[in-house]
Amino acid sequence: MMIIIISMDLRTLRVDNLGSLLRPPALLRAYEEHADGRITDAELAERQDEAIRDAVRLQEAHGLPVISDGEFRRRHFNESFAKVSGFASGSLAPVAPSRPPSGQPAAPSGERVATVLSQVTERLALVENGPLAEFRFTQALTDRPVKATLVNPDGVAQRYDPTGTSAEVYEDVDAFLDDVVRVGREIIAGLVDAGCRYIQIDAPRYGTYLDEAAREELRSRGRDPQRALERAIEAENALIAGFEGVTFGLHVCRGNRRSQWHFEGAYDAIAQQLAALDHHRLLLEYDSDRAGGFEPLQHVPEDTVVVLGLITTKTGDLESADDLKRRIDEAARYLPLEQLALSTQCGFASVAEGNLLTEDDQWRKFDRMLEVAADVWGSS
Repeated sequence: MMIIIISMDLRTLRVDNLGSLLRPPALLRAYEEHADGRITDAELAERQDEAIRDAVRLQEAHGLPVISDGEFRRRHFNESFAKVSGFASGSLAPVAPSRPPSGQPAAPSGERVATVLSQVTERLALVENGPLAEFRFTQALTDRPVKATLVNPDGVAQRYDPTGTSAEVYEDVDAFLDDVVRVGREIIAGLVDAGCRYIQIDAPRYGTYLDEAAREELRSRGRDPQRALERAIEAENALIAGFEGVTFGLHVCRGNRRSQWHFEGAYDAIAQQLAALDHHRLLLEYDSDRAGGFEPLQHVPEDTVVVLGLITTKTGDLESADDLKRRIDEAARYLPLEQLALSTQCGFASVAEGNLLTEDDQWRKFDRMLEVAADVWGSS
């Protein structure tokens, strides 16, 4: 295994850890026991603490320059927005994606379903800053920077039902989105004050704007996809505005639940709009033909780094170093090598049950990522 020390200029890191890790069996058992009432909230928290300590040690041992808590306190990635009053957190549970990766069996509940919508009962208010508590615990375990991961505003807004009680609270979806941004900025402000210097905004539902079937579903709910995308990007920039000294990354994928995926479509359809984002790093899924080619990278501003998600988290098959280098070379035809980095296409467990591969597979993929990055960009 190769361990390399990479510059702590977080904006130009040549590798990345997208956050979620496979939950160890003991933690999955703890979730089951908690759901059945066999252990208390406090006992579950103790099991989570133990699992996070182990995950941090392993990430350090494998040479990852940025650490995450594996999202071990969450059942799904959207729970960064769970402790907010007025909007049921259950309505943010991931929609079951519809298609397994090539050659893999479908995971349970694999039928494509429409987006689950939820009404609000009152104006949104932050009840507890869950990501802040996650960050504080994990940062105390390591000298390396710890990344926080948050669901993006549009990901929440796409679940908003404007009818019923919602119409009594908000004039329209734009007003709701403004409050999502306000609450998100409260979460970020807490993180920044606590010393967090790398925040990743997860935006898998940007896949809606790439996939014609998903765009049609959006139209059926009375929303124009083009206007919704423009509004989403405005919200992204408003969310992160004014936080100095913090690196912000936006992660775009096409769904990641139990090795399944939800959306398909190349970035060409939204590349020019994404160029208006103020984020310092774009973490883009590129592990399959569903993502299309690298041509859209030509629209990326010169001060933005693109993290190529070339390593799949959906199967245990280990990518060859030569294939990864070849694809990086292909991407460098459209964007200078200095503006590129390498990562997995998504986290390994966007939901607690995780993708269909082993923990050994997971760490081998991280090792391969570090190996290739050292060869391509060198180590310092």
